[in-house]
Order: sequence, then C-alpha cells, then structure tokens
Amino acid sequence: MSDFPETLSRDQGRLRRLQAACRRNPADAKAQAAFARALADSHAAFAARAAARPEARVDDGLPVGRYADELRELIARHQVVVVAGETGSGKTTQLPKICLAAGRGVAGMIGCTQPRRIAARAVAKRVADELGTSLGAAVGFQVRFNEQVGDNTYLKFMTDGILLAEIQSDPWLSRYDTLIVDEAHERSLNIDFLLGFLKGLLAKRRDLKLIVTSATIDTARFARHFGDAPVLAVEGRSYPVEVRYRDFQETAAVRGKPRAERLERAEDLTLSEKIVRTVDE
Repeated sequence: MSDFPETLSRDQGRLRRLQAACRRNPADAKAQAAFARALADSHAAFAARAAARPEARVDDGLPVGRYADELRELIARHQVVVVAGETGSGKTTQLPKICLAAGRGVAGMIGCTQPRRIAARAVAKRVADELGTSLGAAVGFQVRFNEQVGDNTYLKFMTDGILLAEIQSDPWLSRYDTLIVDEAHERSLNIDFLLGFLKGLLAKRRDLKLIVTSATIDTARFARHFGDAPVLAVEGRSYPVEVRYRDFQETAAVRGKPRAERLERAEDLTLSEKIVRTVDE
C-alpha cells in the first residue's frame, strides 16, 4: 500500500520528505502548511485522473478476455502476477485494459514494455482505437526519437530500453503505478536487467504492481524470481495453415515465340517470376 492513499505516485517522495520535516519540528507552522497543501493538491489530482479514466472494454472474444475477472482479482491481491499467454491469446492488447479496469493507472501510468519499437507503436495505436481515444491522449507511446505521452496518459507503451533509460533519472519509476513486461521469454539483456532491478524496487515500493508475460514454459522461473508469484496460463488461438509446394521443373515452349506464349525451363525463370506464378496459381 502507498504511504499516502489516493495520491499520485510521483508525489510520494515529496510528501514523505515534507512529512519528515513536520515530524522533526512539529511547531513549524510553515512546514505543516506546506505538507497539508501538497497532500491536498495530490488528492485533487488523483480524483481528477480517476474521474477522467476511460472505460476499459475487454474483448471477450479473445482467450485472455475470458480470464479478465480472475486477472483483476490476482492483480488486486498480489504485487506480481505472471501470465503464460500463448500466441494469439490477446494478452498484449487486453492486459493493459484489464489493469485499467482493476483501478490501476490512476495514481500513475500503466507502463507496458515491448521488445521492439514497431510493436510498441502498433500496439499503442490498436489499444487507443479500442478505447476510442486518440494516440497521445489516454494512450501514448515512447520509442527512440519519438514520444507521444501527455499529462493525461493512462497507458504508456514503450520499448524495454526506454524504461531502462528512465531508471537513470528516476530510480523509483515514480511515474508508474503498474508495469507490464511483455514477451519476457525473449530474455534480452534489457529484459534481464529490468527484471533484476524491479525485484529490488518492488520491495521498496509496495504500491507498485508488476505483470510479467511469457509465451513459453519459462513462466515458472519468472515466478520463482519474484518469490513464487502466482501464474495464470491462458490458451492461445490459431488458424489452420495449408502448405503447398510448387514444382518448377515443368518445361515450356521454346525461345523465339512471344513472351506471353512461350513456356520456359525452371532454370530460365527468375525468382520473381516463380513467385508471381505461384501467387497466380
């Protein structure tokens, strides 16, 4: 729990310092007034964000949508939750909205990391469309050389490198009340550094929630790393794929005839011609 409930996470450090000053000198009316004013301002800002929070509509057609209630309960009861979501489960787009529906994103942003820039931007656009908001408003993203995040942003998508860089200027990651590390099974250096750092930070920030997602059986290792955190397995959704092989060893008419009329041996065809003929077939 936060030391100061219903206040912004970014204000926690300043409020603690002001409170400590009041305790050191209870007779200092100026310090008491500064603390009371800062606390009231943070309460007001929290209430404003809570009132403007967008309605999170979870897609029940996706496998992860059927676990929305269970996920909300796990997020409320545990500081860390590990989600084993197979490909096609919808975890990347729906988990941030489930966190929003669980009351997260008000004290601070819900930060969602992706291993690649294109994914961070594309997922942000998709979630913004699903919430009926413009990109850069309630839903934003930040990648290298490009940032669309505002004061009223609730969901922020970014690369894991961006979050790692933020630690240098803000080791408490005070802009966030929830973090989602997606595709953790890729085990890049950035992800490994993040998971190691977050384990220590979670012990200091009891108000911070962490969700780690993985598409492989490595979820048990992630759970052990975070003190046997609960693991929820979500099945994926896939579609049948038909594989056809094109035999290019067929012979054709002789050179000298118009291009449209002659057929050629396989070795006379360029790769582009083979691809075009396969698509036509």
